[in-house]
Amino acid sequence: MATFHFDLVSPEQLAFSGEVEQVDVPGIEGDFGVLAGHAPVVAAIRPGILTVTAGGTQQKIIVLGGLAEVSEKGLTVLADVATSIQDLDRAQFADAISAMEEKLAEHEGSELDRAIERLDHFKSIQHQLSATAMH
Repeated sequence: MATFHFDLVSPEQLAFSGEVEQVDVPGIEGDFGVLAGHAPVVAAIRPGILTVTAGGTQQKIIVLGGLAEVSEKGLTVLADVATSIQDLDRAQFADAISAMEEKLAEHEGSELDRAIERLDHFKSIQHQLSATAMH
């Protein structure tokens, strides 16, 4: 399978840089996969799990928003936060979800809608992590 260059950058670190076969990205308008030769695109990403396929193995990385850009040079994801599933403190992540639920009452109108949407994304990640742990 053809490969392309992929960089995953967060404010804290260069989380990944290398040749890959495929990257599945959690886009705001829907998840999308990138293969070698993908058409140029810039897309906003939502909190979710980004999957990198390289050398026949998959690596799952939690991203909490950002931008993805596909160009002739490959794919670059600028993530607000990027954490490998292995490095995630699941108890701390569950606590963050609980705190978000408790603070929902503080929001109104469109701010409430955004808070609920973000909470739903975090719960979706938590559900996927639970499903992954069972396999």
